[in-house]
Amino acid sequence: MTSEISVPLAEKLRPKALDEIVGQSDIFSKGKSLRVAIESGNLPSIILWGPPGVGKTSIAKVISNTIDAHFISVSAVLSGVKEIRESIDKAEFMRDQQNKKTILFVDEVHRFNKSQQDAFLPHIESGLIVFIGATTENPSFEVNSALLSRCQVYTLKALSTEELSQILKRVIGEFSDLNITDNAKKIIFEFSDGDARKLINLMEIVYLNARDKKKLEIGSDDIKRVMSDKLRRFDKGGDQFYDQISALHKSVRGSNPDASLYWLLRMLDGGADPLYLARRIIRIAIEDIGIADPRAQTIALEAYQIYERLGFPEAELALSNAVIYLSMAPKSNSAYQAFNIAKSFIENQGHFDVPMHLRNAPTKLMDNLGYGKKYRYAHNENHAYAAGEKYFPDEVEPVEFYKPTERGLEKRISEKKEFLRQLDQHYNKHKTE
Repeated sequence: MTSEISVPLAEKLRPKALDEIVGQSDIFSKGKSLRVAIESGNLPSIILWGPPGVGKTSIAKVISNTIDAHFISVSAVLSGVKEIRESIDKAEFMRDQQNKKTILFVDEVHRFNKSQQDAFLPHIESGLIVFIGATTENPSFEVNSALLSRCQVYTLKALSTEELSQILKRVIGEFSDLNITDNAKKIIFEFSDGDARKLINLMEIVYLNARDKKKLEIGSDDIKRVMSDKLRRFDKGGDQFYDQISALHKSVRGSNPDASLYWLLRMLDGGADPLYLARRIIRIAIEDIGIADPRAQTIALEAYQIYERLGFPEAELALSNAVIYLSMAPKSNSAYQAFNIAKSFIENQGHFDVPMHLRNAPTKLMDNLGYGKKYRYAHNENHAYAAGEKYFPDEVEPVEFYKPTERGLEKRISEKKEFLRQLDQHYNKHKTE
């Protein structure tokens, strides 16, 4: 390697051909549909969806090289309508003057608003451009449906340790007389967390430091010294965030405290907002434990309040305690299901009046009209229960929305409901006799 680095190493190491792409074998292996389309020159417009550092820009450039197309790159972060128009003008020039296709690559396409995304539609349809969009966000939510319907979406995966190892070999190949210990490599792979760009940028700094010190062997301490930020990759607003939240929720629901702790601490380590996690823990208590253990909801709420008052890092233990308790609590979504069923029932029913016997009669007129007549005061009845009483509107047959499970407190509730049901049956039987 030359004594001065004029071109960033990440740029220098970009693949030039399909076979040089590291990872994404599900898409680029020989015989796969996208590879066949590229090699045949019949490439459709596509969207590349995946985490940072997996090669979205590199892939777009390799595709352009392979089909010998003019390549235009636009960043949705830095560009607007003006840059879009200029790109279309260039594409028209290349078509008319050089009879050449244009690949228009739009990085961070999800950052364009609907009207900006719509600006590409007529040019995709006319064949003027082959559109390649890159995004770290779920296209289903962040790319408008008109553009999405005109593109094929390909999902890219974070690079495995084995694939990162291939990249590291290429990096080392750029440096002369440089050796890296196995422990140092392990730290590099952990830090990179599936992101090739992160690995390359780290190694560029490591190399410059080693060169200045005329050191040929790089150990774990050398790597740690140049790591300015040990946080693992964590996209606070993207799909990784929601995937990990989902994993936390499902681990608690699945009564696995160890996996629940893993996902909680993984997100905290990655920079997730602890109060957001605390709110999600409360939701888990309400949705997946419910009345089977009402204490779970209280503990979850207390964890939130403790974090508000105590803060980082001490209050993280309160979140941890809540997650462990919720994981081991009896599970029931009966109350949650009852809510959804009742809500749907009401939305599909008419709005009926409150039965006269359930109305209050605070005035003489209301009393004369029959408000509250024949109401049975439950505390004056046996078992403090007015057996056979009806509380739904007159036009609505009683519906059982809430069906408790046989777990936790709900087992006792189920027994109580059955007891009251028998009282109703006994009352109605004697009423008809």
